[in-house]
Amino acid sequence: MPLLFRLFTEIGIVSQLSGAMLEARLPEGMTGAQFGVLNHLVRVGDGGTPLDIARAFQVAKTTMSHTLSGLVKQGLVEMRPNPDDGRSKCVWLTQTGRQRREVAIGMVAQGYSKLAGQLSTTKVAMLADELGALRVVLDANRVPFKE
Repeated sequence: MPLLFRLFTEIGIVSQLSGAMLEARLPEGMTGAQFGVLNHLVRVGDGGTPLDIARAFQVAKTTMSHTLSGLVKQGLVEMRPNPDDGRSKCVWLTQTGRQRREVAIGMVAQGYSKLAGQLSTTKVAMLADELGALRVVLDANRVPFKE
């Protein structure tokens, strides 16, 4: 157990440091949470409900609704009626949202370039593979989120 605790402590610290690095380089007016949602919609596809997205991020639906409303105000996502259930909405990435995500990635990449010289490509690839495998295990063993 102490080894797993150490691993998750390191991951938590890396998450905090990388999150601060990300937020510092995002376009004006974009939060890390908003960027995360844009990235999620590109990665898994859009058209999910706010509740689906909240569950993916393991946050309360009200928290996700707040994040989504900021994205709607900026024209980065739009809410459309759910074709399967007229009472709910689905979230769709706009072209502006896709473009803004690409701009954000470019801005973040500039910050990452400084790190590139300090870590070998082989080491980065190995860490990404290992963390991806850990993510799969954690995802399969999710603790139900309590709102």
